[in-house]
Amino acid sequence: MYEVLLVAFLVVSIVLIGFILIQQGKGADMGASFGSGASNTVFGSSGSGNFLSRTTAALAVVFFILSLILGNLSTSVSDSEEDFSDLTVPAEEQAQTPAEEDKSESEVPPTN
Repeated sequence: MYEVLLVAFLVVSIVLIGFILIQQGKGADMGASFGSGASNTVFGSSGSGNFLSRTTAALAVVFFILSLILGNLSTSVSDSEEDFSDLTVPAEEQAQTPAEEDKSESEVPPTN
């Protein structure tokens, strides 16, 4: 599932970049009045503003939702936490500790 979401995230981001680059800036309408008369005839008389801006907004919402989902999935699937969850000393190392050696030497009865 993670891989599928990652591929979808990549496709949405590339398409979003493409839609942003296709859009014209706010100052591009001024050039249309001074000589290039047929600037927006491909998308109709209203221009490409409505279609491109709505599509860009929808792709941006999908991009952010996928970002949040992938971020949540990547933090909950960490294997490094399992390595440090049990910090107790293994039984083999608990067999003889230096504190027990000192205790056995102090149990020698004093000489009178």
